[in-house]
Amino acid sequence: MRSSGPFSHWSSSCGWRCMLDASTNYDGIPRLSRGSKMEEEYIKRHHKHEVKVNQCSSSLVKHIKSPLHLVWSLVRRFDQPQKYKPFVSRCIVQGDLKIGSLRKVNVKSGLPATTSTERLELLDDDEHILSIRFVGGDHRLQNYSSIISVHPEVIDGRPGTLVIESFVVDVPDGNTKDETCYFVEALIKCNLKSLADVSERLAVQDRTEPIDRC
Repeated sequence: MRSSGPFSHWSSSCGWRCMLDASTNYDGIPRLSRGSKMEEEYIKRHHKHEVKVNQCSSSLVKHIKSPLHLVWSLVRRFDQPQKYKPFVSRCIVQGDLKIGSLRKVNVKSGLPATTSTERLELLDDDEHILSIRFVGGDHRLQNYSSIISVHPEVIDGRPGTLVIESFVVDVPDGNTKDETCYFVEALIKCNLKSLADVSERLAVQDRTEPIDRC
């Protein structure tokens, strides 16, 4: 049973598969339990975090029935996270869209946060990797850093996309590592489910658009 706390009421039931063994204490690099060898290789290659004693870390995956270019077109928009993130109401970017750029995100009511200031750490259009770090704001996720990578795959004979998102974050006073990771995972699961929904709708539109004829 999970203990009570500010994060304890958050849960998720979206048919998700977290790539952590149930006995993991969230205090190091996640141990893969049911992930494929390819997923494991992607995580080793692209999702490296230095996890301190007072931090927790985790990785999650999502298979999306939409081609990579559509999924990446949403993920790479550091300036418009609200395109698929359901808890973002507004985003203002300071400076050009490049490494070091800052964005101020307003969070919708219902979460234990109101604003978040985030720094773009990496935007790689060749490897399809986005990394951000929280540098301020009204929230409990101190020293939060995340990496999201996007990879092509085939699902049911059609072009699909494997999305992997990992994070590291401080454990707030009064909370356990399990509670903190459980809360962050719930948010990521909601974000990635929304990413899948939006991407798959775009894929359907692409397949049904009429072909221009002379």
